[in-house]
Formats: sequence, C-alpha cells, structure tokens
Amino acid sequence: MITIWHNPRCSKSRQALALIEAAGIDVTVRKYLEDAPGVAELETAQQALGLTSAIDMMRTGEKVFRELGLSKDTPDTDLRSAMATHPILIERPIVFNAGNAVVGRPPEAVKALL
Repeated sequence: MITIWHNPRCSKSRQALALIEAAGIDVTVRKYLEDAPGVAELETAQQALGLTSAIDMMRTGEKVFRELGLSKDTPDTDLRSAMATHPILIERPIVFNAGNAVVGRPPEAVKALL
C-alpha cells in the first residue's frame, strides 16, 4: 500500500497522486497540513528517504523557516520539531511504499516506488 503526504493545493502533489492512481495502485492520502506527522514519524520518513539531514526534506523558502531562524546548521532534532509544529515546512509530496520513500519533485520520481 502506498501512502502519500499530500497537499491538494500543490500542483506537484496533485500530479504525483494522479500518477499513482493511473497505475491502478491503492493509495492512502494523508493531508499532512491537517494531520501533521509527529517528530517520530518525521524521523522515520527521513530514514525512508535515505536523507542524512532533515533539511533535505524541508521547504526552506517558506516564510516560517526564516521566522524561526532555521538554517542548514540547525540540528536535525530541531528541524523535525519545527516540521511537526509547522507542517507547511515539509517538502511535498512525500510518497511511501514498503519502507522506502521519495519526494515527488518532480512528480515522476514516484514511479520508482510503483
């Protein structure tokens, strides 16, 4: 079962979801802005993505990123805490399947999990 952390207002997220649905695969859609992942889930997501730093799964251009004084030098624990509190900071979409994950930017990246 594939799960997508989805923002329906994001065109890339909509395109990634459409690719999954077009493949005929059952998908669980989690609107992460309404149902924000906790710190532990974000740590698991980072591991599934194979990222050495949480900054690589963040939207660093968001206003709140600057307001919180975050940077690439901020410890991962603080970055994950910021994402849990302000889910708008989570890069989108993130697609999970069988313990692996990809960021759907570009949307075609999700094909690696199908």
